[in-house]
Amino acid sequence: MTVSAFDEMTGSGADVRQGYERVKTWIGETEVEQLRARQHEAELLFRRIGITFSVYGDAEAEERIIPFDIVPRVLTRAEWDRLSAGLVQRVKALNAFLGDIYGKGEVVRAGVIPEDLVYGNPYYRPEMAGVAVPHGVYVPIAGIDIVRVDADTFYVLEDNARTPSGVSYMLENREVMMRLLPDLCQTHRIAPVENYPDELLATLRSLAPASAPGFPTVALLTPGPFNSAYYEHSFLADKLGVELVEGSDLFVSENVVYMRTTQGPRRVDVLYRRLDDDFLDPLVFRPDSVLGVPGLLSAYRAGNIALANAVGTGVADDKAVYTYMPEIVRFYLGEEPILQNVPTWRCREPDALTYVLENMADLVVKEVSGSGGYGMLVGPKSDVATIAAFRDKVKANPTNYIAQPTLALSTCPTFVGEGVAPRHVDLRPFVLTGSDRIRIVPGGLTRVALKEGSLVVNSSQGGGTKDTWVVD
Repeated sequence: MTVSAFDEMTGSGADVRQGYERVKTWIGETEVEQLRARQHEAELLFRRIGITFSVYGDAEAEERIIPFDIVPRVLTRAEWDRLSAGLVQRVKALNAFLGDIYGKGEVVRAGVIPEDLVYGNPYYRPEMAGVAVPHGVYVPIAGIDIVRVDADTFYVLEDNARTPSGVSYMLENREVMMRLLPDLCQTHRIAPVENYPDELLATLRSLAPASAPGFPTVALLTPGPFNSAYYEHSFLADKLGVELVEGSDLFVSENVVYMRTTQGPRRVDVLYRRLDDDFLDPLVFRPDSVLGVPGLLSAYRAGNIALANAVGTGVADDKAVYTYMPEIVRFYLGEEPILQNVPTWRCREPDALTYVLENMADLVVKEVSGSGGYGMLVGPKSDVATIAAFRDKVKANPTNYIAQPTLALSTCPTFVGEGVAPRHVDLRPFVLTGSDRIRIVPGGLTRVALKEGSLVVNSSQGGGTKDTWVVD
């Protein structure tokens, strides 16, 4: 039985939903040729600005532009306030969970989550056990992926607690909309997003260790220009007004991190790192890494630098750990979760495994450490041979997989070349946790599956992005 998707502009019928009234009128009054011309102008703007990404494994590793859709996604203030409260709650629980598993481990001892899921997790870093993270904040920057199924129900699809990406697209999407469609923008009271760099910088500075001087120095660590997200790294460093550095630009002396400058060494107090744990410090992790900084972890353990995000946060990204988040929220906060998880079967459990193997054609099956739309099977969209091959993989290593129902993700009106049509979307709001408070810029990055019927929104799989409006 096919469940029709909830459309965020029209709901379940033909009536326009609150917030979308003027957008629907604009769509109805604008010729397809005008929309196509605006779409082309947007593409030219993105090319001129240089917003590109590359996909690892491409034969030519060519740089691409993420397709941008000129029809905005609209959330009302009431919808956003409910989402925002749930995001704050979830990120508080994530930080408490990470502090606990690298400390006393009470959540494991209480039987809330299996021990092997935590301490046997490939992203658990025993080197972090007992390390006093500055201000106890493990996840200063979180990207929480949200999907919607009806007017009132939002689900958390996954938590991104390592190095969440995409915020540059959120900012540039708004800039392009203001340039191309100023009249439409001016007819709405749209909550601003352009203050995100200021909020991020304030968050990072608030996390400076006690040993830092009064005005802490922040730098952004990148793997370099060959990384698929290098554009975003350079964009954010420029917006923050901080130095963009590679591992070779830094060195450690007496457990303090310094940056090489033309005026001589300069101490770094906070490092916003866009580099995976494995490559951070060749003295501790991968010895063949030329991207990291020898001695960085020693400086971290000594309390002389803050890392955003902390080392070892990947445990919270794990899709099997995700399934325990409702219990984790209750355990640490004593509250019922405001945002629910997608119902999930853990293939590590025999009864769940039996169900998943028998019903794989109707489910979405994911690797617990997969990301970017890879390592997953969308049963209803797959042929018999693909399902059979995936079934064999799950049988061979059931602990490596979870399964979820195929949700009827909400749709938004999207310009697809021949006109405006509904396409499935998700939302990645960015949650900033400092030592002083939690900050969330209203909206986030809406990703859209541009292929008709597709549920995969990832840019590496052909998805695009939209500007996200929170309107009064």
